[in-house]
Amino acid sequence: MAASPNTISLTGKQWSIRDTLDATNARAAHTLSASFQVSPFIGEVLFARGITDEEAWRRTLEPRFEDLHDPSLLLGMDEGVRRILCAIDANERILIYGDYDVDGTTGTVVLRRALELIGAQTGYHIPHRFTEGYGVNQVALEKAKREGYTLVITVDCGIRGHEPLTWARDNNLDCIVTDHHLPDATEGAPPAVAVINPNQAGCPYPDKHLAGVGVAFKLAHSLLRARGRESLIKGFLKMVAIGTVADIAPLVGENRTIVQLGLADLPKASNHGLRALMEVAGCFDKNTDKDGMNGANGAKKFIVNAMDIGFRLAPRINAAGRMDAARQIVELFEATNETVARDLAMGLDKLNRERQEVQKQIVGFAVTELESDVNAASHVAVIAGENWHRGVIGLAASKIAEKYNRPAIVISLDGEHGHGSARSIEDYHLLDGLTSCAKLFEQFGGHAAAAGLKIRRDRINDLRTQLNSHAVAHFGASVPAAKVNIDYRLPASEITRDFIHQLNRLEPLGAGWRKPVFMTGGLRVAGDVRVMKDRHLKIYCLGQNGKRLEAVWWNAVEHLRAQGHDTATLAAGQSIELAYTLELNTWQGEQRVQLVVQDTRKAVDNG
Repeated sequence: MAASPNTISLTGKQWSIRDTLDATNARAAHTLSASFQVSPFIGEVLFARGITDEEAWRRTLEPRFEDLHDPSLLLGMDEGVRRILCAIDANERILIYGDYDVDGTTGTVVLRRALELIGAQTGYHIPHRFTEGYGVNQVALEKAKREGYTLVITVDCGIRGHEPLTWARDNNLDCIVTDHHLPDATEGAPPAVAVINPNQAGCPYPDKHLAGVGVAFKLAHSLLRARGRESLIKGFLKMVAIGTVADIAPLVGENRTIVQLGLADLPKASNHGLRALMEVAGCFDKNTDKDGMNGANGAKKFIVNAMDIGFRLAPRINAAGRMDAARQIVELFEATNETVARDLAMGLDKLNRERQEVQKQIVGFAVTELESDVNAASHVAVIAGENWHRGVIGLAASKIAEKYNRPAIVISLDGEHGHGSARSIEDYHLLDGLTSCAKLFEQFGGHAAAAGLKIRRDRINDLRTQLNSHAVAHFGASVPAAKVNIDYRLPASEITRDFIHQLNRLEPLGAGWRKPVFMTGGLRVAGDVRVMKDRHLKIYCLGQNGKRLEAVWWNAVEHLRAQGHDTATLAAGQSIELAYTLELNTWQGEQRVQLVVQDTRKAVDNG
């Protein structure tokens, strides 16, 4: 739904508001709402998201471990388990080969721990992000064979590693691939003893959204079951939840169950590394005392939700891979005493701060480059710079895509080649776009929203031309305005603390299951708008029923300036509509309802 004729969006975004349920579905939603003791407004949100029967509601709001699918449904699982058990019984050495991101490192920890519980002799290899790059590397496989490994199990990589895995097969080094990325459409699955990937052709597994750590978890489950230790598998869900959220896997279906159960168990974690990381990241109850002690036994009282994983834990874990220290993640989670664990966690925190500074610099360079050359009028931003830190170019691409609402590729040039990371926007399948330019790349891979590539320096202009031609064919003359997807028109009278507590039943929130966005109209700005730190706005407004609401709009000054507005456009008495999410803001022990503004529309005089 577009803006009403007498209002304009202050950010230039298009408001897309879900249609109201028809009478039949509304009645059904209200009946289930009463049964599950949630507001009928939340019930209508669930119905609008396709959660329309009692069992679906139960799985969404009250998931159980038994909701997880049987791991044996994965194609290749039986063959992989047989080969691993034979290796254990024959005292063979098994190498876990994990990717360097959070998904790969947590998956490595999960699988290695499960294997050791059933008597395996294991080692692990996390590739160097810059010297080895993404995926299975033949040099590393050659080294593994020299060191006496006879079986390699990949985690979160390998599905497109045809060349190195062919070498392994021809040199009697058995490999099992566990991955979740899409295989090459032409070549299919690589040569291996077993390929375990729900997204490979012919796999009947009912849920295709597992992260790499989720696939490793499924293998761990099968192995523990085969050796009579299945009761231990639930304890792995904490680590699997972290990797799943960090990989931005959709929090629907099986992933939702994994993350909700894992989050519930995280505060009780006994793993020294995990507890140290949560402490360093500040994931504890700030309302206990200044040190976060719960007073009962002097221990931290940890509180973790999906947002905490995404914005506190995951960046610190990811910083290791981005800043050339990915092995430290495995070392952290395998630490056997608190002192070592805390030192490693503090090291990750320091790396994350360094990453933030480098990222800020690269984003600045990229924006300058973008606004000063041919990218300024393009559908897809293709930006290159000399020796930009390869560990943060993906984050820079995300910032560019978000800021300018167009797909972005940021390339770090080194000699004759460049390594790039790409991020997309809604409604543009990035991998399809890159595939249309496949002949230009030395390497590339990814999915609809993100990708990586290697390209010769002298082909970057051709990439810009060809990729933009593909995007023009997809979008037309211009990229559509960014959208604000609104779940529900909420009356101001319903905005209460109790309603927000009920909204928490929808956790975990994240990719594929975002926080509900509400829209409320008929508001008037009450008093002067307060500018915070020259960037953000605090807005007080009155609803039609006289209810006073407090709203915060992060980075509003930048958003307004981009559309030629300033804070004066929200003068006292101005009639506005808000699109927002809801949260409880705790200050000095007091909880206040707060609207977190996504966009604002103001009334205009069309006369």
